[in-house]
Amino acid sequence: MALLAGACTTVKPTPAAQAGKAPVSQELYRTIARQDSLMFVAFNRHDVEKLQTFFAEDLEFYHDKGGLANFQQTMQGFRNLFDQNKTTGLNRQLVPGTLEVFPISGYGAVETYEHRFCHVENGKDDCGTFKNMMVWRLKDGQWKVTRVVSYDH
Repeated sequence: MALLAGACTTVKPTPAAQAGKAPVSQELYRTIARQDSLMFVAFNRHDVEKLQTFFAEDLEFYHDKGGLANFQQTMQGFRNLFDQNKTTGLNRQLVPGTLEVFPISGYGAVETYEHRFCHVENGKDDCGTFKNMMVWRLKDGQWKVTRVVSYDH
């Protein structure tokens, strides 16, 4: 699986952050923004065990270069990515001003944003900015990602 394939090999200029739409619900926005932040703390620490707690078992991860992956394939993709980047400083940063959150009635929320993945290659920062969408499901008081669409690589 090509999870985040090429995520750090193409340098794209980062457009000036544009102010997103005002959230429909400030509370929902804060909740999803916090979940996103916690998820990517685990990503930046290369902690697959913690990272997997943010994803539902019925996950579908769509990647414009890597295709479709389920939960197990996605977690293996993270393991492989982290193994290949033990010393490169691979990390993700949310592009300021790009996070938008919209409710999905009776289900949860959809989150869209741009993020940058960076690592050091040949002594230089190698970064790429990409678009992403995640669908979050609220079930039994827990927020879990059920769908990811990662594109513009």
